[in-house]
Amino acid sequence: MEATIFRREDGSKRLNPQLFALWVGMASMVMLFGAFTSAYIVKQGAGNWLQFPMPVVFYLSTAVIILSSVTLHMAYNAFKAQQWSKYQMLMLISTLMGVAFMVLQYEGWLDLYASGVDLRANVGGSFFYLITGAHAAHVLGGITVLGITCLLAYTLPLKYTETRRNKIEMVLHFWHFLGGLWIYLFVFLNVIR
Repeated sequence: MEATIFRREDGSKRLNPQLFALWVGMASMVMLFGAFTSAYIVKQGAGNWLQFPMPVVFYLSTAVIILSSVTLHMAYNAFKAQQWSKYQMLMLISTLMGVAFMVLQYEGWLDLYASGVDLRANVGGSFFYLITGAHAAHVLGGITVLGITCLLAYTLPLKYTETRRNKIEMVLHFWHFLGGLWIYLFVFLNVIR
C-alpha cells in the first residue's frame, strides 16, 4: 500500500488524495469503455455487421505501448535509486514511444480507411473508430503528462523529493492503466469477431 499512503509529520498515515482521485478517474474510464464494448456486442448481435481484419500495424502499436510501460517503470525505479542520467534517458524513451504508439494508431486508421472501412460504411467500422479513437484521446493526455514529466527531468535540479516521486508515480499509474486498457481493447476487438 506504499503508493496510497502518505506519512504525516506526526507519524500517522493517510490516503494519498491525489492518487486516490486518479484511481477514481481511471475507474470512470473503465466504465466508459465497458459501456462502449457492451454496446459493440449488442449492436453486433443485431446483424448487418461489417467484418474486417485488424491491420497488422495495430499489433505493432500494442508492442510499443507495452514496451513504453516497461521503460517508464524502469525510469521510475531509476528516479528512486537517484540514477539521474538513466532516469532522464528512460523518460525520453518512454515519451517517444508514447508518440510512436499514436503514430502507429493513425497508420492503422489510414490502412482501415484505404481498405474501405470508414465511419459511414457500416456500424462495425464506426464502433472500431469510436473505441480506438476514445482510447487515443486518453493516450494524448497521457503523452502530455509524459512530455511534461520528461521536460522536468531535464530542466529541474536532479534531486529526490517525496513530492516529485509522487508525481512520477501518478504518471506511471496512469500510463500503465492506458497500456492495460489498450491490451483489453485489442484482445476484445480481435476475439469478439
